[in-house]
Amino acid sequence: MRPRTLDEMVGQRRLLAEASALRRAIQAGRVHSMVLWGPPGCGKTTLALLLAQHADAQFVAISAVLSGLPQVREVLAQAQARFDAGQRTLLFVDEVHRFNKVQQDAFLPHIERGTIVFVGATTENPSFELNSALLSRCRVHVLESVSADDIVLALRQALTDGERGLGERGLQIAAAALNEIASAADGDVRRALTLLEIAADIAVGEGGVITEATLHQVLADRTRRFDKGGEQFYDQISALHKSVRSSNPDAAVYWLARMLDGGADPAYLARRLTRMAVEDIGLADPRALQMAIDAWDTFDRLGSPEGELALAQLTLYLASTAKSNAAYKAWNAARADVREYGTQPVPMHIRNAPTKLMKQLGYGNDYQYDHDVDGGVALGQTGFPDAMGERVYYDPVGRGMEGKLKEKLDALRAARAQARGERKA
Repeated sequence: MRPRTLDEMVGQRRLLAEASALRRAIQAGRVHSMVLWGPPGCGKTTLALLLAQHADAQFVAISAVLSGLPQVREVLAQAQARFDAGQRTLLFVDEVHRFNKVQQDAFLPHIERGTIVFVGATTENPSFELNSALLSRCRVHVLESVSADDIVLALRQALTDGERGLGERGLQIAAAALNEIASAADGDVRRALTLLEIAADIAVGEGGVITEATLHQVLADRTRRFDKGGEQFYDQISALHKSVRSSNPDAAVYWLARMLDGGADPAYLARRLTRMAVEDIGLADPRALQMAIDAWDTFDRLGSPEGELALAQLTLYLASTAKSNAAYKAWNAARADVREYGTQPVPMHIRNAPTKLMKQLGYGNDYQYDHDVDGGVALGQTGFPDAMGERVYYDPVGRGMEGKLKEKLDALRAARAQARGERKA
């Protein structure tokens, strides 16, 4: 059922609209080297075949999973021979992101000379996976996941096409069942057609009717698209983290469910949630960190699926409670000063003096024992190296428990500044 014309393609309405630059170029036969980036089953291979057809070029396909550098060189040599004979070659490289830099570089001179029209297909972000030299010679086109409505159109075409599809079988299927298959395909047309074909084979023994029971059997083990190591994985963990930070518990628990459903490592999620507790909540709610550790420990004890509830409860709490990144900012500011000022000596008055010699050298001189002064704080003495002076890293927000810390520290810092001024006077 692979589309034979641009009009037969379902989805990609933005990219292949009548007035789009790509469609005009294809129809005019002006096909350029490009990278097609999109999820599985969205039409990358089909589009490459149509490109070759419109460019009047020989279509040659290789897979980066199966081909090494010797095979690449052989294909390129054959393309050169065709080029010398006056025929163009459209070289389609599937899963191009799996080629290393040396393999990718092999295409560059042939793209430059026009020996080949290079079309690479990838499910991964090209800016991360392809080297800049190759990207600079190709236009990147982004293909989108195919909508359920468009997938239904493809399924109906398969059911009525007697030449390439299932039209001769006279199958009967309810509209709701087609919608369910399209939904289960999760944006992948190829997957939808495979599910329909399986259901059709079962229906042969049931009078050609694809029943609800048949459909339930075919769709029993449906899974969603998820790449444990790819961009989609990092997009989803970013969505989870930012939903927690935005105090949106409903969105946060949705993304947690998406990642667990897709097969993300629960230990990784527990670690990231613990990071959120210290980075985005901090001292606004010190209970959050302990809850994160407890939820992590609970999952380790219970496993899946029971332990997933502990991670869900943690996610809901982190998203619902007060937020502050003041401690995170204070830590980064302190580290920056350590790098800038280098190995500054500890002021004499706060050095330890366990020996007689150290006391004679002035270690600990003029130290004020805070518990012995009025108010319990020796306001006049500094805790920083002399070359730095007093610094302020920690600036509590007015939310949660940090609101009380802010009141205390603001007053204490003001009193300390006043005491230092009086000493100088």
